[in-house]
Amino acid sequence: MQYEEQLVRTLRQQEQIMQDLQRVRELQLPDCYIGAGYIRNYIWDELHGYERRELHSDIDVVYYDATNLSEERDSQLEHELRAATGNHKWSVKNQARMHLRNGDAPYQSTEDALRYWPECVTAIAVQLDAQGQIRICAPYGLEDLYMLVVRKSPSFADTDYYNKRVLQKNWQEHWPKLTIVRA
Repeated sequence: MQYEEQLVRTLRQQEQIMQDLQRVRELQLPDCYIGAGYIRNYIWDELHGYERRELHSDIDVVYYDATNLSEERDSQLEHELRAATGNHKWSVKNQARMHLRNGDAPYQSTEDALRYWPECVTAIAVQLDAQGQIRICAPYGLEDLYMLVVRKSPSFADTDYYNKRVLQKNWQEHWPKLTIVRA
């Protein structure tokens, strides 16, 4: 519970993140969160004593809607977010169809889909609920995030991809306190 409270407290202090969470909440998508590098990298910056940097390639919006698997819907939502914010980094993906791209069994929810993301520390997402509370979706918990450990998610099968990915991301150059666990 300590890490959850710490994450919520930290995010509440960040005006831009809170605005983005509100904007995504207004989309009224089912089981919807912002996750991955947008959240992870901010916490890594904080733990390294850095000012907030924009070292993420996108702002991942993930949701689960088995009733509408249209890629066009995701593209339209991205366009709306980009137009509203002037930020081109928005990426929207319905996790109800992502198993097809990833070669997995169908996912049952956003949390289930996050279990199949490459790193435990990337499988973290947050949402702002209707009451203004920050909700965390982290199937592997937050310990790796706060202990600065990068390890392969147990459900992510492609060990070679994971090893190449962490090497290509070159995270330790930006965050030297990280421990990268090779699979």
